[in-house]
Amino acid sequence: MKIIAFAKKNVVMVTAFFAALITCFFVPVDSQYASYFDLKTLSCLFCVLAVVCALKDINFFYIIARHIVKRFKTTRLCILALVYITFIGSMLIANDMALLTFLPLGYFVLSSTGKEKYMAFTFIMQNIAANLGGMLTPFGNPQNLYLYTKFEIPNMEFMGIMLPPFVIAIALITLCCLFVRSEEVSVKDEIVSFSPWRAGVYLLLFALSVLIVFRGIPYQAGLVVIPLALVFLDKKALAEVDYPLLLTFVFFFIFAGNMARIDAVRDFFSALMQENALVYSAISCQFISNVPSAILLSQFTDNYSDLLVGVNVGGAGTLIASLASLITFREYSKHNGGKVLYYVAMFSAFNFGMLAILLAASRFVF
Repeated sequence: MKIIAFAKKNVVMVTAFFAALITCFFVPVDSQYASYFDLKTLSCLFCVLAVVCALKDINFFYIIARHIVKRFKTTRLCILALVYITFIGSMLIANDMALLTFLPLGYFVLSSTGKEKYMAFTFIMQNIAANLGGMLTPFGNPQNLYLYTKFEIPNMEFMGIMLPPFVIAIALITLCCLFVRSEEVSVKDEIVSFSPWRAGVYLLLFALSVLIVFRGIPYQAGLVVIPLALVFLDKKALAEVDYPLLLTFVFFFIFAGNMARIDAVRDFFSALMQENALVYSAISCQFISNVPSAILLSQFTDNYSDLLVGVNVGGAGTLIASLASLITFREYSKHNGGKVLYYVAMFSAFNFGMLAILLAASRFVF
């Protein structure tokens, strides 16, 4: 039962494992397997996740978000605040961590004010904000970190590529939230434990993680300093790191590496990516999610600009287009299990609408 529960909770990782395993029958294990793994990407991801878990353990993000939300007195402004917090959080702490941090806050605000009827809409907007907000920075989405590292994209060029769809995403999300009725709300006062000196140390470690991502410090330094510091300050944070996500990367590295060595597969994907890397990468996300799409398709094109945009805007669409979407769906189902079909219908309408607009703008305007 524990194995089944683990598999249900980590569907993407299990799928990645079997995908990698199947390709091993076509490409037997050999010395080339060692070249599949991007150790810098895995190291950067681990460092960021570990520090974020430590900050979360001292209620750092929760306290900041709650203070911001308490400044707003209507449903419309509260939902906008929740969505913007998630949007900004995804740029700093990655989309999945932003959702794990701020979705519970959304539930608390709506349930404590009797506004549960807005929960599906709020969760969906937070999900879209996390997926699309994280695309501006290299560490905002896992696929960004991988492509940024693999192609050694210059910092300003990276942000220049992602700025246009990022701005459109902000405008679309804001417009959707403005249609929420403006009803008065309030949240109760609550005493929350907080350690200022630990927050200061963790923020320094987070700054170290950012410097590693931006190639200012060798990633090996982070692998020594950050775990060592957390061993003394917060062992729980090291245990809370999303290791299934790291393993998902490992399995997809094997899958993508093997696929690139199969002649028929290599010829097929090379032709698609040469024809239209933007559109086909976004379509790929709808079926195998954006992280594996980035890893797989990067083997068949040097057009990292279109690939980068495609796997980011492609995170909108189906429930499996992004790991973050599955996290949101799981969180909503936990609180509203009887309204799953309603959620999926609303999710699909908003996400496919966003995907269509962003793809059209990225292809024909920019």
